[in-house]
Amino acid sequence: MRKRKPKKRFIAPDPRYNDPMVTQFVNNMMWEGKKNVSYGIFYDAMDKIESRSGENPHDIWKKALENAMPAVEVRSKRIGGATFQIPTEIRPSRRLSIGMKWLIRFSRARSGKGMAEKLSAEILAASKGEGASVKRREDTHRMAEANRAFAHFKA
Repeated sequence: MRKRKPKKRFIAPDPRYNDPMVTQFVNNMMWEGKKNVSYGIFYDAMDKIESRSGENPHDIWKKALENAMPAVEVRSKRIGGATFQIPTEIRPSRRLSIGMKWLIRFSRARSGKGMAEKLSAEILAASKGEGASVKRREDTHRMAEANRAFAHFKA
């Protein structure tokens, strides 16, 4: 057991939207410490979204994130020689980071030219309730629902 909880680190808001969540997203997307490259990709994707939809890209991104965030997940727990998948609620900060990571991961897996292009496509799809990241969330919820019988074991 840990003696004390680690301190919550403050994340500075991003320059364009003045939103710390955007900075967190960019930090998750970053490779090899190249934050400026990551910001460039994110803002390019936002410009592409704006030109395609004509709406506020920040709102679309938030909606996409909301659609990709899972509410429950299954955790494995061993009980008497058998391993059970136990559905558990996810705390808000973890929901957010899982949603971000899924959006980024499935953007990278998409076909297309350039990360900005792929990211904008995934964000637009997720904001409409489609796309691989939203599908992953649905699958996770379905799995939790299927294993609801084991919820009383609570991990």
